[in-house]
Amino acid sequence: MRCPFCGNVDTQVKDSRPAEDHVAIRRRRFCPACGGRFTTYERVQLRDLVVIKSNGRREDFDRTKLERSIRIALQKRPVEPERIDQMVSGIVRRLESLGDTDIPSRQIGEIVMEALSRIDTVAYVRFASVYMNFQAVDDFDKFMAELRPAPLSET
Repeated sequence: MRCPFCGNVDTQVKDSRPAEDHVAIRRRRFCPACGGRFTTYERVQLRDLVVIKSNGRREDFDRTKLERSIRIALQKRPVEPERIDQMVSGIVRRLESLGDTDIPSRQIGEIVMEALSRIDTVAYVRFASVYMNFQAVDDFDKFMAELRPAPLSET
């Protein structure tokens, strides 16, 4: 592993332990050349996924991009970072188990929205506002109306 500080390729592992509910391995590393310390994570990757964008463009799936968008939606919400890591790992496992390496971005968005709806309603609405490209307050009103339970009818 190359040192991020000096570029030395001869770094040493000082400590390894399971992370993210045993889905990843966290390694503390040390660079003997510059004395720098850093952490790396190893995860199992079942297959290389490709995202098919709405305009037809193809790009490699990026776990950090997925995690970043989820963290933005959950910003300042009462959700533990470990819970977010578990959710991201679960979404990636679900995508890898779909059987196809080409996944439409729309499908990824729907899976993320489903996961967020179970964890935090505010984050769900935040993510949906970007994913569904809300342009006006009316878009929020329509979306929120679908979330609200139907009023009980008088009999």
